[in-house]
Amino acid sequence: MKAFLYFTLLTASLQASAQKIVLLDSYFNNEQKKDSAGRLHSWHYKWEETAMSGFSILGNTFLQQGADTATLYEAPTAASLRKAAIYIIVDADNEKENPSPQFIEQPHIDAIYKWVENGGVLVLMGNDSANAELHHFSRLSKRFGITFTDRSRNMVKGKDYPTGAIHIPPHHPIFPSIQKVYLKEISILEVKPPARAVITEGTDVIMAVSKVGKGTVFAVGDPWLYNEYTDGKRIPAEYENPAAAKDLVKWLLQQTR
Repeated sequence: MKAFLYFTLLTASLQASAQKIVLLDSYFNNEQKKDSAGRLHSWHYKWEETAMSGFSILGNTFLQQGADTATLYEAPTAASLRKAAIYIIVDADNEKENPSPQFIEQPHIDAIYKWVENGGVLVLMGNDSANAELHHFSRLSKRFGITFTDRSRNMVKGKDYPTGAIHIPPHHPIFPSIQKVYLKEISILEVKPPARAVITEGTDVIMAVSKVGKGTVFAVGDPWLYNEYTDGKRIPAEYENPAAAKDLVKWLLQQTR
């Protein structure tokens, strides 16, 4: 009986240690607002945030695929990134969103670059230049051949959903199960080696991938997979964002080492 119990505990321990950690930044994206009690708290694109503005559905998708989610409230360092398989930075703050924003600086860039080289998977989700800080954000992305530009597209007015349409080619290696998604107010990307465009609309690069060392970078000019566009209720069903989230999560986990 003791041997069986030990084996069970050892197996559970090994399974827990093998779980891939998906780390979400809350240092560069740290918008503050007051709760019902008047206390300031960080919000917008958070795992625990179940409102339209949150990432709870995306977080649950990672959990369903066997990963674990965590949040980094401090600046990224070699030590804080060491246990992460995937690190996600979304919508870095500008002065409009945060009176004291934390910008991405050279020590952060160096730590993140080395982590990717060693096998980390970095996800960069920008936004249009009016709603995100892109200058310092692009200092990081340029190390991987990707620039978040000030040029924007899909500037949707009201419920003019076709303006936000992005088409997915058949048999796409990242999004094999979908044909069309919805993204609005996108920062158009520019790419150069080692980066390459993976989703384009016309001549505009919407999503890009870069392989550096043992690692991978995925970049997109919008935080498009938050709850408002993945709950399956708020946009027409022809826009397959919920299925796109599942496809992307599976692909990202496949890139981890």
